[in-house]
Order: sequence, then C-alpha cells, then structure tokens
Amino acid sequence: MKHLMQIATAALATLVAYPALAAERLQLVEHPSNETTVDLGANGDSVGDLLTFANPVFDAANRQQVGTDQGFCVRVIVGKSWECIWTMILKDGLITVEGPFADSGDSLFVVTGGTGKYAGAKGQLKLHTRPGKPDSYDFTYDLL
Repeated sequence: MKHLMQIATAALATLVAYPALAAERLQLVEHPSNETTVDLGANGDSVGDLLTFANPVFDAANRQQVGTDQGFCVRVIVGKSWECIWTMILKDGLITVEGPFADSGDSLFVVTGGTGKYAGAKGQLKLHTRPGKPDSYDFTYDLL
C-alpha cells in the first residue's frame, strides 16, 4: 500500500508540474488604429460608455503584421478604467482575454481560452504602453 501511495503521489506531482513545463511566452505589438467610443451614459466620458476596436497586431520587433484583435470595453470608473473582453486572431488560432484596462499604467488581463494551437489556453496578458509611442502597446502573453 505504501508503494502504491508513492506512485500515486509521484504521478500527481508530474501532472501538477506539467503546465509549468508547457508554458509559452508570446510577445506582440498592437496598433490601436480602428477604435470607436460610443457615448452611452451622460454626455462625455461616463460610466457605461462603450469602446469597440479591431486593430492590427505585429510581431515583437513591430515589423510584420501577424494578426488582428477585436473586442469591446465598457467604462466602469471614469478617468481610471474600462472592463474589456477581446479576441486575438493569429494564424495558428485564437486567444481570448478579459479584464480591466487602465487609463494609465500597465494592465493585466486573464486569458480565458483559445482555439487551434492555443486550445484550452490559460494564463495572463500584460499590456504595456510602448515608451514614447502612445499609439501602440506591448502585449506579453504568458500562456500555460
């Protein structure tokens, strides 16, 4: 019985460690060139406003377009943050994310799933405004 418990414990430890071994970092650059804000609340920036987008996405060197993203955000705290849901569309599959987008500073999103190469994806996305380039963002996906 003791030997069986040792085997079961070793097997469980292997399964728990597996996602850490399968981790992938994906670095991309988004150019927010196709965005629309719909003023749904009080006049001007207000809770409930909607931001929609469909933007080109480039490789980490910011040279070659590798896909697009599309989604929407709802204003939740005026002057501070939006709550967003979107899909990254790449040739090998889709990656979906959800979370708060901060008006300033970095934002962290939850990877909620994917298709193709990214089927069952989990992890996080860190969004960072490129230094000196307020018109583009670094996207760093840490996938499990």
